[in-house]
Amino acid sequence: MTSDLPTTKLSTDVLVAGGGISGVACALSAARNGAGVILCQDRPVLGGNASSEVRMHVVGANTCRPCLDLALEPRESGIVEEIRLENAMRNAQRSPSMFDLILYEKCRAEANITLMLNTTVSGVEVAGSKITKVQAQRLSTEDRFEIVAKVYVDCTGDSTLAAAAGAVYLEGREDKEAFGESLAQESADKKRLGSTLLFMARKHDRPMPFIAPPWARKFTEEDLRLRPHANGDVDYGLEYGFWWAEWGGDLDTIKHNEPIRDELLAIVLGVWDHIKNSGNHGADNWALDWFGAVPGKRESRRLIGRHILNEADVLQSRVQPDAIAYGGWPIDLHPPEGVDRPAEHPCTQHPVPWVYDIPLGCCIARDLDNLMFAGRNLSATHVAFASTRVMATCGVVGEGVGVVAAMAAKSGETPNEIRENPITMAKVQQQLLGQDAFLIGQLLHDDTDLALRAIITASSETKDGPAMNVVSGQNRAMQKDRGVTADRVVPGTHRWISDAVEGLPAWIELRWVEPVSLQRVELVFDTGLHRQLTLTQSDAYYEQMCWGSGQPECAKHYEVQLESSGEWTTVASEVQQWQRRASHILDSATPCSALRVRILSTWRGDQARIMRIGAYA
Repeated sequence: MTSDLPTTKLSTDVLVAGGGISGVACALSAARNGAGVILCQDRPVLGGNASSEVRMHVVGANTCRPCLDLALEPRESGIVEEIRLENAMRNAQRSPSMFDLILYEKCRAEANITLMLNTTVSGVEVAGSKITKVQAQRLSTEDRFEIVAKVYVDCTGDSTLAAAAGAVYLEGREDKEAFGESLAQESADKKRLGSTLLFMARKHDRPMPFIAPPWARKFTEEDLRLRPHANGDVDYGLEYGFWWAEWGGDLDTIKHNEPIRDELLAIVLGVWDHIKNSGNHGADNWALDWFGAVPGKRESRRLIGRHILNEADVLQSRVQPDAIAYGGWPIDLHPPEGVDRPAEHPCTQHPVPWVYDIPLGCCIARDLDNLMFAGRNLSATHVAFASTRVMATCGVVGEGVGVVAAMAAKSGETPNEIRENPITMAKVQQQLLGQDAFLIGQLLHDDTDLALRAIITASSETKDGPAMNVVSGQNRAMQKDRGVTADRVVPGTHRWISDAVEGLPAWIELRWVEPVSLQRVELVFDTGLHRQLTLTQSDAYYEQMCWGSGQPECAKHYEVQLESSGEWTTVASEVQQWQRRASHILDSATPCSALRVRILSTWRGDQARIMRIGAYA
């Protein structure tokens, strides 16, 4: 049947295959940097492992613990933060489907993105060292596509596009000698991290019986002794399911994905049968409300790039001149057999002492000039991958790849030519910093920003938050343990903080010796990057976060004013603002002597906080 499908020919600057968190961030980043983007996702929803089909937590460098405000703020910013804040504000009910919708809206809102759901990349043509076209199919509409792009980005997780193009990749676990890794295996093998099916349970006002199907697995208390499962003694409670219900890592997690799913379903229902019908687990009034049909896959192919991230890169936080993102999740190793290894703990987390660079070289194919990748198929050893694989980290890598892909498409350079040129690489990094990304030890220094030439004052300020901080060039504090290595730390809070005694409204002012003409004002607000902020069904986890409103520190109601000839005029006003980053395009270039931002209220605070003010002609 597929051979008879009509073929539609499409062309674009950048093709992104895969619509998980990395693919969405990559597509948005490339589109916002002026590239035409086609985003192909083989599922009906975006989000990958974070979607309503799988429902895993989006975690990253701040792990699962709150950190200290004004000292350690590792939570990812940029596009990942934009999505998180939108979800926290608009999804008070914590609906996984609402999260799908927010991702869908973000992509649909970008004029430069053509979103193609239920569309699978099924073939690739290569000439020399370049991909020339790909074939894609959408069986739901009986359509076939031929897509030509300048740059191809594989965000499929399984490296579907790259493998079809013949790109080289790694599989399984390396031995200690391969990359000099102390945490690696004594002997190499093809085993991987396993997959998981999650579930959601709901408490009712009466006992809820459960009758397991005859094919469900049988578990004893001894089988689960190292896997907390009683209500009240699990990390995330019965609302969320068990990440440790893992299996299939000793199989091919691509070729055997269907039997892995079937066995995982038998495992999940067997675990629930044990909780409900064996002993007292505090679950009499609990019932299954949802369980997944799509495995949350942790590992499959890892592509070989211009650099292979390794254990020392992660644990020593080695400086990477071509850094485009950062990570900080522990090296999180699991037994491949999952629940079939009951005598072994379900994971061993080796702490990462500092956040670490993720270089562009890990995202550029070694053997194909116009192929890039982002997500869990990053070029890394099995050990390093155990840290980089989490979705928030995948998202910031995707944003960085999007900037490079757009630049390559517009300039005609290959991604690796951009990487090897210090001047263009510096442009990439400055663009990312301007998008509110974080790069270790690097400062934004935009020569076109008139704020750098201004005299800056405020209605009040604190010792920790002087007004001049809005042009410090860094968007967070990272000077405590699990932050940045001492040789690369940039001390300070990097934000203006008004005096709580003075209360609100509070203002900050930029004044120029000679009048300037402004057309654009960029603002970055404090949104509490020291806290965890991710969609969860776990009440215990949820209680650590601020959900259903803007973040407490964030400006809710503010005005942007310009002074000309001694008179102030309000040129922008926001009443219900919850995002970290705001851009105001002024109606016309108006000569002015000063710019003032007035914070009239925050979501739950008595201090104004601004991370950055940018002013552009």
